[in-house]
Amino acid sequence: MLRITGYSDKYSVCPGDDIKFYVNSEENEVYDAQLVRLIHGDTNPEGPGYKEEEIGGTCNKAYPGRNQRIHGGSYIIVPQDERLNVESFTLQCYIFPTTPEKGRQGLLTKWVEENKSGFGLFIDESGCLSAEIGDGRGLVTKVSSDKKLLRKVWYLAAVSYDARTGRVTLYQEPVVTSTNGGLGIGLLNPAEDTTAVVESINSMRPGINDAPFLMGASSWKERSGRSVFGAHFKEAPEPVELPVQNRSTYNGKIDRPRLSRRALSKAEIEALARGYQGCPAELRNDVVGAWDFHANITNNIASTLIVDTSTSRINGYIINMPVRGMTGFNWTGDEIIYHHKPEEYGAIHFHDDDIDDARWEVDFEYTIPENLKSGIYAARLRIGGLDSPDTEDYIPFVVRPPRGKTTSKLAFILPTNSYLAYSNDNLATNCVVAELLAGKVPVMTASDLYLNEHREYGLSTYSLHSDDSGVCYSSRLRPILNMRPKYRHWLSPSLWQLNGDLHLVDWLEEKNFEFDIHTDEDLDREGVGLLNKYQTVLTGSHPEYTSEKMFSAYEQYQQDGGRWIYLGANGFYWCSQYHPDNSNIIEVRKGEAGTRAWTANPGEYNNAFDGKYGGMWRARGRIPSKLCGLTFTAYGFDVSSYYVRDKDSERPETAWIMDGIGNGERIGDFGLVGGGAAGLELDRYDIEFGTPHEAYLLAHSEGHTNLMLQVNEEIHFSVRGYHGGGTENPMVRADMIYYKTPNDGALFAPGSLSWCGSLSHNNYNNNVSRITENAIRGFLKEGPLP
Repeated sequence: MLRITGYSDKYSVCPGDDIKFYVNSEENEVYDAQLVRLIHGDTNPEGPGYKEEEIGGTCNKAYPGRNQRIHGGSYIIVPQDERLNVESFTLQCYIFPTTPEKGRQGLLTKWVEENKSGFGLFIDESGCLSAEIGDGRGLVTKVSSDKKLLRKVWYLAAVSYDARTGRVTLYQEPVVTSTNGGLGIGLLNPAEDTTAVVESINSMRPGINDAPFLMGASSWKERSGRSVFGAHFKEAPEPVELPVQNRSTYNGKIDRPRLSRRALSKAEIEALARGYQGCPAELRNDVVGAWDFHANITNNIASTLIVDTSTSRINGYIINMPVRGMTGFNWTGDEIIYHHKPEEYGAIHFHDDDIDDARWEVDFEYTIPENLKSGIYAARLRIGGLDSPDTEDYIPFVVRPPRGKTTSKLAFILPTNSYLAYSNDNLATNCVVAELLAGKVPVMTASDLYLNEHREYGLSTYSLHSDDSGVCYSSRLRPILNMRPKYRHWLSPSLWQLNGDLHLVDWLEEKNFEFDIHTDEDLDREGVGLLNKYQTVLTGSHPEYTSEKMFSAYEQYQQDGGRWIYLGANGFYWCSQYHPDNSNIIEVRKGEAGTRAWTANPGEYNNAFDGKYGGMWRARGRIPSKLCGLTFTAYGFDVSSYYVRDKDSERPETAWIMDGIGNGERIGDFGLVGGGAAGLELDRYDIEFGTPHEAYLLAHSEGHTNLMLQVNEEIHFSVRGYHGGGTENPMVRADMIYYKTPNDGALFAPGSLSWCGSLSHNNYNNNVSRITENAIRGFLKEGPLP
């Protein structure tokens, strides 16, 4: 068990900024906080070892620990309004349950479990639609359809209650077309197996409570003391207090929820479902709330505001980021872009493991000193002074140079979007092909096991929700346990993300380079203006996830004469988008192609955060090789290999990069990541895919095993002996390139994710180190390049 975890409110700060830290001490134990500068995060004894530097600060002291929980699961909250406390009522919506068998789940509820007050529409413990009415004194009337709901089938779900007669009528009616189930059922026969109309007489009236009206959940208590306000809740005029949830969070879609103050007939229910505005005035007058999830998706789908289209205007708010832009019960497939036909995209997909913010209380703060050098830092937390995996945690952050200034001609852009995309992935424990990918039994850490037990810590965009739908949102406002120094990824012996990039930081320190560090988020916000402050820019080992603003900034930097060194592979591959009101959250939709852990359902490829097509940049005409000269070509996680030189490396224009390297010398047949400089993921040179026609091919890798496989987006037919592994497929290789750009700019790229893991070999004296140093020092020289 991990006894201490934490996170911060920012990834990057400048001198003078404040940063807040949030800590969970599982057993309320006292802990010590110590600021450190991170230099080398790899504990591999074959390398230079773990390196950190302690930094002075007023926050370095002991703190009383407290247990802080994460309340996961998405839902919609409509704050308490007296108009929601009705005697007679009709609740109705369309539902698309994805785990009907999991047990009790709230659909539409004005309910308090603690005293059994109110009313609600639920999926019951048997997987059937049910309604409950509670008097607030512990007595409950329940009506069940006694017909099991089917997974991934749309239903009209409704219950009416007439307080005068005591009549309760429950409707469970499947709504199946050839398209509206996506990849779900298109033919339902016999429909009677899952269709029900149940009537009952009940003298009990719903007890009045002050609970909010919830969609996709129900309340245990009316108030929790926690609230949401500001950032992506900017449309809330005041803080919205959250209830204490019970464990009845729903998995699946909801479309067109309604609450009326009288018992409606079936015809009235159907008319109201079609649209509030088209109903007769008599019916509209009895509607308390008619929430249409598509009402604001055309121009503002990222909004957390849920619009009540009735005259009541009792609006709601999304909690924990369920997915918008989802196909509804009436999706025809005629349009696959939600803002082209929003009325067919009136669904929201809820998950019981969604999380947008842990919402912990602040434990301590730190103001960045004016003289603190740019670098990667962390708050180191320890219980009892012990550095064991269960008593120690690190909360990393980046210190940038003073705002508006630089301290060097060299910048390193830390690929924090990719850190977020992979944050808290559970592939080692949940992916059926983990062992096949790694070529070995995955080696897991205490963090991996903890995350498997604590799904409330959130998932990565490589994970599946508990209902097997893909995770498309990732937030950094939670402990990210695989973004820590000393962490060894389950694709062991590889290092991934932060620790892979600390290989480069350590080498830059050893070679006495002065450099500034910025994050992807900084680049997205400031654009090419940030890059143009520097003569040379480095990108790290795995900048896979890129926003449109970032992509454009790198393009323009090259046009403006910038000199760029791309030291990784599989870069600039997936479209990622920041939430427009909260850059702590990114969105990634995995489209119809690409090396991916899941695929978006038909009609659900477009981002909710910007409305544009998600998936691979290649599908939007921006294949990586048009940006950085290389495109992702192969991946394999067993062992890494080496490079051999090509003829272009002997040309006068390129010889300076290879200065000190023999013609027949193997490059990088050593390293901390798989034993070589060419491994994990590889990029190749390809004129057909946009590599500049005057790019120089300096070297290529060879000797890869058959676990190194070509990417699937380039395989149109699976043919034995052609699309095989490294011993038979010519596409399985890393290419090292160099080319010039306008205004005396240039790019150098070795095309391998494991490249930086070889920099420290032989006390930093090796050919990978020499080539990298030649390139950086050459790019930093004043005057034209050779």
